[in-house]
Amino acid sequence: MPVEQGSLELLQHPASKELLQSTIPARLAYVWTDGSPRVVPIWFHWTGKEFVLATPSKAPKLKALAENPKVALTIDDNNFPHNVLLVRGTARLQSVNGIVPEYAAAAERYFGAEQGKAWVAQLASMIQDMVRITITPEWVGLLDFQTRFPSALPL
Repeated sequence: MPVEQGSLELLQHPASKELLQSTIPARLAYVWTDGSPRVVPIWFHWTGKEFVLATPSKAPKLKALAENPKVALTIDDNNFPHNVLLVRGTARLQSVNGIVPEYAAAAERYFGAEQGKAWVAQLASMIQDMVRITITPEWVGLLDFQTRFPSALPL
């Protein structure tokens, strides 16, 4: 019996694991302070239990996330048949002096070790602090367009 959409067990599916280890940015969806929806691409680090994102402490999205921490993330590839990981959760914000360690790890995953370290060093020379955004999945969906399709399709 296949794992139902919404189950956190979907994070263990091979397609999910591949997306969680990829260099594809997540898309973070949240609600702006005026009630309008926003989506931004953002690097992520998956700890095995939660997503860790990071942003400079002056980022406008932090005001909106403090007011309404309910968020959605998606990570999807560009290869057909597409794999799409959908996550819903609640963002927790924590100020950090310097660079968020998980951001540094993400930079090395996205750029490779040498360029990732250089990117982090350059960023550290520009900002003094960051905000660690932690999202623990509360709902998970997966589409692979082979065995898992959008619910609107009559399969």
